[in-house]
Amino acid sequence: MTTPLDARGLPEGYPFRPQYEITPREAKALLERGACFIVDCRTEEEWDTSRVEGAAHIPLAELELRADEIEPPPGTVVLTLCHHGRRSLTAAMLLQARGFAEARSIVGGIDLWALDIDPSVPRYTKENGICTPIT
Repeated sequence: MTTPLDARGLPEGYPFRPQYEITPREAKALLERGACFIVDCRTEEEWDTSRVEGAAHIPLAELELRADEIEPPPGTVVLTLCHHGRRSLTAAMLLQARGFAEARSIVGGIDLWALDIDPSVPRYTKENGICTPIT
């Protein structure tokens, strides 16, 4: 990663929006306590390439129709995840509008997760719908 991370684990200068987002480090802490439910809104190919253990897979294109499938345990927060955080931000906003008031997008997506939280998660690039592993 060419952009250094700040004390929160975010790219320096990132315009963090706490009403819609959560840092990967905060998400990891919630995950370790069993206090979150992660919805991965990437495509099937991306899901097959890499994933965060325990996440549920509902592609963004299907999320509105399948939102009723999201049944987080009581007392948990719904977090959304994509490749870099753009689609998951849309997903978090959609879920907030559907009644999941505390839904948040994991900043930087699975790419920042792999860089800062769990280097065993494979990184990839995506072009024209094709995922290519970063080695």
